[in-house]
Amino acid sequence: MLIDLRSDTVTRPTPEMKEAMFSAPVGDDVFGEDPTVNALEEKIAKLFGMEAALFCPSGTMTNQIAIRLHTGLQTEVICHQYSHIYLYEGGGIMANSGASVKLLPGDFGKIKTNQIADSINPDDVHAPETTLVSLENTMNKGGGSIYTLEEIKPIHQLCQEKGQKLHLDGARLFNALVETGEKPVDWGAHFDTISICLSKGLGCPVGSVLLGSKADIKRARKVRKVFGGGMRQAGFLAAAGIYALDNQVDRLKEDHSRARSLGEMLSELPIVSEIFPVATNIVIARLDGISPEEFMGKLDTHNIKSVKFGKDLVRFVTHLDFGDEHLEEFGKRIRKI
Repeated sequence: MLIDLRSDTVTRPTPEMKEAMFSAPVGDDVFGEDPTVNALEEKIAKLFGMEAALFCPSGTMTNQIAIRLHTGLQTEVICHQYSHIYLYEGGGIMANSGASVKLLPGDFGKIKTNQIADSINPDDVHAPETTLVSLENTMNKGGGSIYTLEEIKPIHQLCQEKGQKLHLDGARLFNALVETGEKPVDWGAHFDTISICLSKGLGCPVGSVLLGSKADIKRARKVRKVFGGGMRQAGFLAAAGIYALDNQVDRLKEDHSRARSLGEMLSELPIVSEIFPVATNIVIARLDGISPEEFMGKLDTHNIKSVKFGKDLVRFVTHLDFGDEHLEEFGKRIRKI
């Protein structure tokens, strides 16, 4: 049995999802004529109480389109120093938008209102114009940590007062929402744009959606085109997103439960000095006396896959294809290490 905990992107479509995909009516989405893509965009926009949505191939693309909408040459983005948009999107902020970045520290990947307020540049010829604040929920490098709505509200208010746009990299936002019980529509009310990934915990093979105003999404379609993201009969992929939203959101709690159990198992190993607080489906272990490469090599001999996440960190991510039988087997195997 392969136990693949590298990411929740490794999932495969369920038979029911495949059936939904194969039976989807399609058209040319670049002409706006794919009925299933249109249905997905309308469905998720309504869910978050936002005006419009745009289906894209990846979360990197939806994030980078949003940044392009809200920035430009000689402008600046404020985000956490471990943000996905900064660390894992190939330098896209500079390459795609010509913007600079102001990186802030914060416990488990989260930043606070007072930090943001202190970081907005003054109107000064020497400084780039701050135009965008970007947050991430859940926070990947923070071990799946969660922003609550009460933490977001003052940040939103500050951005409104200071004329800043507010973007959410919500790749795993549904993981946060099933834990907090908060409503998507309440989150939609506090952001100019939100990126939602369908191919992580929701179990789709491909795709992310960018949410925003009608005006922003109209502009986003042009940016998607120049980024090469215009797909034709994309309804086969969008159908997976519709199925996931209808059937695979609540089950995210199962991933979180298994992640907590997995964290407890890892904490018993003498070579593990710390487990980041397990809030959702991500488990980050800090090692002592062994390198991530050596530890991962030992895991590989037992057919367990993970990823290096820092000089002494290893990450594990639970997902749709990691069930109770895999969790039990994981416990048996790591006790042999």
